[in-house]
Amino acid sequence: MRVAVSGDSMAPTLADGDWLVCRRITGASVVAGDVVVAEQPNRPGFVLVKRATERKAGGWWLSGDNVLASDDSRVFGVVDDSLVIGRVLFRYAPKPRWI
Repeated sequence: MRVAVSGDSMAPTLADGDWLVCRRITGASVVAGDVVVAEQPNRPGFVLVKRATERKAGGWWLSGDNVLASDDSRVFGVVDDSLVIGRVLFRYAPKPRWI
């Protein structure tokens, strides 16, 4: 699946406007350090891109790389395995504006 990055929460790793290619997974397929796509627990349907930093009972602690601009597990807590829907395989930047 493809996912667009919106915002600065993953800077400098990812930039606003980057596109990501992700593989759909179950939460059990994640390894600490992976960048994942997950549904935010307190906002059904809202998908976010974060780094899985620590395995907790029943889920993952997700963190943004840019702590000052990130709503992450510090705000919404551990993310259940069922809400982790993809693992980022690679990123590609959008086409240059002049094309």
